[in-house]
Amino acid sequence: MCLVTTIGDGDMSGTEFKVDTSKPVLVTGATGYVAGWIVKDLLEAGVTVHAAVRDPSNSGKTAHLTEIADASAGTLKLFAADLLETGSYAQAMDGCGVVFHTASPFTTSVKDPQKELIDPAVEGTRNVLETARATPSVSRVVLTSSCAAIYTDAADCRDAPNGVLTEDVWNTTASLEHQPYSLSKTLAEQAAWEIAGAQDQWKLVVVNPSLVVGPSLQKSPTSESFALVKMLAGGSMKMGAPRFGIGAVDVRDLAQAHLAAAYVEDAEGRHIVSAHNTDFLSMAEALEGRFGADYPLPKRAMPKWLVWLAGPSQGISRKTVTRNVNVAWKADNTKGKLALGLSYRPLKESMEDMMAKMVADGAFK
Repeated sequence: MCLVTTIGDGDMSGTEFKVDTSKPVLVTGATGYVAGWIVKDLLEAGVTVHAAVRDPSNSGKTAHLTEIADASAGTLKLFAADLLETGSYAQAMDGCGVVFHTASPFTTSVKDPQKELIDPAVEGTRNVLETARATPSVSRVVLTSSCAAIYTDAADCRDAPNGVLTEDVWNTTASLEHQPYSLSKTLAEQAAWEIAGAQDQWKLVVVNPSLVVGPSLQKSPTSESFALVKMLAGGSMKMGAPRFGIGAVDVRDLAQAHLAAAYVEDAEGRHIVSAHNTDFLSMAEALEGRFGADYPLPKRAMPKWLVWLAGPSQGISRKTVTRNVNVAWKADNTKGKLALGLSYRPLKESMEDMMAKMVADGAFK
């Protein structure tokens, strides 16, 4: 056992929990942005991590994980698995006590949303959780869902009870034509709860993060978060950034949330994991002090009418502009703080650390 204490905000005392090192754990999509930090925290706690990846022999994708393992008390074992291949996680899951299912595509640039987003998210979740049903050692499954399973556009916040998103709210406005990524996360989480409800062997605990920011452990992360920062600091928004309402959370705080979801005994249900109600311009402003002299960061808000006119040429529908720009995003993160003992870094720290790592990795060459 390894004792871990989360430090709560303000007068919240945090949550102390024991990480069980007696059984290995499975992390799906282990080379991903969020998964990498989960693997790191588990290895440093002394856990044996079964890391499921597409190709274990691709050292370019896994080197950062093996380097962390070499410097940690835990052990890393790589396994090949495919979201759409039934039973491909069985070997990796064998003997595991906890399953962290993080694997799911996060992109907004797709030609066939059903094939590229919906199928991998939903069928992949079914594949992993059905395998968990057939693996007697599994006692808990932690699913990385998203606030996208709660809302599609910032305007949905206004329609939520008291104008604030909570864990009781489900996304009802996404479709294949409008924000299919949000639809994929909604359908995948619903499938997970359906499977969990049909068995009593393991408990499902769900983490619903907002936009994830903060430094990546690998050099070429594929998350859309990095594409956004590249736009903010690379010059394409130097004339102004839209006040596109969104939530944000540091990847390191999110990793802690996953460990708490796995090992806090009373953890249950969904958890909004979001540190800041923010927008694109505010995220750029968080970078200004450290990077403003060297990078063409936006210093003013782009008028909504101009974003509405230019949106389609940038791949942003006018419906998306109408429902998100100059619309406040609001979510209640109280449950995660109280139940999981979470605290959150300042947005400035998250954005600066993210940008510094991107600069070091040559993202702006």
